[in-house]
Amino acid sequence: MTFDMNDVAPQQSGDLIPDGTFAKVRMSIRKGGTDGMSEVDRGLLKPSNQPGSDVLMLDAEFTVIEGPHARRKFWQMFTVQGGKLDEQGQSIGWKISKSTFRAMIDSALGLNPEDMSEAARAKRVLRGLADLDGITFVAKIRIEPNRNPAYKDANKLDHVVLPTAPEWRQVMDGETVPAQPSNRPRPAAAPAQPAAPAWGQSQPASQPAAEPAAPKAAGGPAWLNP
Repeated sequence: MTFDMNDVAPQQSGDLIPDGTFAKVRMSIRKGGTDGMSEVDRGLLKPSNQPGSDVLMLDAEFTVIEGPHARRKFWQMFTVQGGKLDEQGQSIGWKISKSTFRAMIDSALGLNPEDMSEAARAKRVLRGLADLDGITFVAKIRIEPNRNPAYKDANKLDHVVLPTAPEWRQVMDGETVPAQPSNRPRPAAAPAQPAAPAWGQSQPASQPAAEPAAPKAAGGPAWLNP
């Protein structure tokens, strides 16, 4: 028996996606084992690993699907329950995440964020967060410096690019958009810590995820899962 390696994609570079890159990305949700509020979100959320925390998060994997960085991945957590509360007793993290999720839908469907017609509003209604699995939208990607020198910097979602931005149309038309670096200052270094063992370090930004993506919910909106 032989193994033909000619049809395997070449090894990808371990370098980060350049800061300020615009790209079309697909978001996959990695199940965390904790139920969400909706029936379709059973086992979807991931609890915080901080002692005493009540935070529940959505564990998202982003894959660039077109352009020079195609198939590159990065990961990000979104708070959906718990954490610090605002004056009305609502989770601040959830309000931020919810705004980002709405922007993803607008970007995916080409909706003007100011369009509040019945048709547009209906498209922003989800059965649960599981419906976001597989959504494809235009993103600006940044490099987030790590305060702990034991860990590498990582790519993160800078923001969702809306159809009202010129870069959205350029990316959707397959054009290469010059990167616009975020120029974020590097945070102050955290106190020195013993080097973490290899098995305990965070996942490299250019390697495939170890956890499988959550299966798409049966009967989910087809417009989010083309």
